[in-house]
Amino acid sequence: MKVQSYQNHIRFYSPHHFIYYPVLIVFLALSIYFTFTTTQQLIWGFIAVLFIFLFCLAYMLRQHYALTLQNRIIKLELRYRYFALSGNRFESIEHKFTDDQLFAFRFAPDNEFLGLIERALEENLDGDAIKKEIKYWKGDYNRV
Repeated sequence: MKVQSYQNHIRFYSPHHFIYYPVLIVFLALSIYFTFTTTQQLIWGFIAVLFIFLFCLAYMLRQHYALTLQNRIIKLELRYRYFALSGNRFESIEHKFTDDQLFAFRFAPDNEFLGLIERALEENLDGDAIKKEIKYWKGDYNRV
C-alpha cells in the first residue's frame, strides 16, 4: 500500500467515481439532448429528471451514513489518544475546535499530537494548516 501523505490522502472508490457517475452523466446528457431534439420531449424530459434524481440520491446516500459514522469514530479516537497521551479528558477542550480541525488531528503521530493541539488552540489553525504542520504523517488507510 502506498505511504499516505498530505499530497495523496484523498481516496477514490473506482466503481463509484469512475464507472457509476460517468455512466450516469452520459445517460443524463443523452436524455437532455433527446429532450430537445426529438418529438417526444415530455418522456425524455421525465427521463432526464429521473437521472438527475438518481445522481443526487446516490451521492447523498453514499456519503451521509458512512461519513456520519466515521466522524463519530474519529472523535472517539481523538478522545482516547488525548487521554492516553496527556491523562486529561479531551471533552474539556473539544468544543473549541471545528470538525475540520478535529479531523486533521487524526493524521498526526503521537509525538506531534499534543503539540499540534496546543498550537491549534493558540494560533487558531484551520484543518488544512494543521495537516500541513504534520511532519511525520500518520496515514488513515481505513476511511471511507
